[in-house]
Amino acid sequence: MSKSRNNAGTVEVDGARYDWHLHSEPHQSDDEGWKGMTIGLLQHDAKREALVEFPPPKRLLKGLPRGRLQLDDATIMRCVRAALSAGWEPTSRGRPVVVVVDSDGN
Repeated sequence: MSKSRNNAGTVEVDGARYDWHLHSEPHQSDDEGWKGMTIGLLQHDAKREALVEFPPPKRLLKGLPRGRLQLDDATIMRCVRAALSAGWEPTSRGRPVVVVVDSDGN
């Protein structure tokens, strides 16, 4: 499995193409403590975005320095499937749907 060092790309899931981009890196919030990485998903020719939130990496919770974020196509494809199964309708209108996944994107 190859790792991607890009912060954006395109994957194909079940015959549909989805663009993704890194929306935010893990960061510390004054109110909520550490927040995980968030990626944005958008189906080609669709209007509604999904924001997929990962949990904060354990290394940050232990006070260790940040590591390089690595996203691969398999993780992004699992995120797309998780967002769709959570009720995301890419062709509908409205605010972005926020979906929380585990560290593997499920």
